[in-house]
Amino acid sequence: MKKILITALITLLGLQASFSAGAGWMTDFDAAKAKAQAEGKPMLLDFTGSDWCGWCIKLDEEVFSQPTFQEYAEDAFVLVELDFPRSKTQSSELKAQNEALARAYGIRGFPTILVLSPEGQLIEKTGYRRGGAEQYVEHLQQIIASAQ
Repeated sequence: MKKILITALITLLGLQASFSAGAGWMTDFDAAKAKAQAEGKPMLLDFTGSDWCGWCIKLDEEVFSQPTFQEYAEDAFVLVELDFPRSKTQSSELKAQNEALARAYGIRGFPTILVLSPEGQLIEKTGYRRGGAEQYVEHLQQIIASAQ
């Protein structure tokens, strides 16, 4: 029985890693939506060109990679990265999912950040903002407060 539990735990950790883009970000929208609904949290979607978009890279460096944002977001959101790289390889399924979501939410540029309800309804659309992680967290807090 103990071996079965250990095997199941290792399998779940492996699956979770395959859904993650790093630092708490998921890449599988359906899995993220299920998690958001189960936890009653809104989703934060990052439509990014992680390896070519200067503003996307700047947003990641100034905000998303900072402890202030990470600590806030861990409790406040289910994070979803929807990447449109030029040099990184992606599965055809991930490319198709990201393209479909970009069409569904009318994404026209990068970075575009969406705050969605746990059911996937748009709460607010935003993007890069000057001021670093603390100001970005305040911006997101205002979005969530105005939605309630």
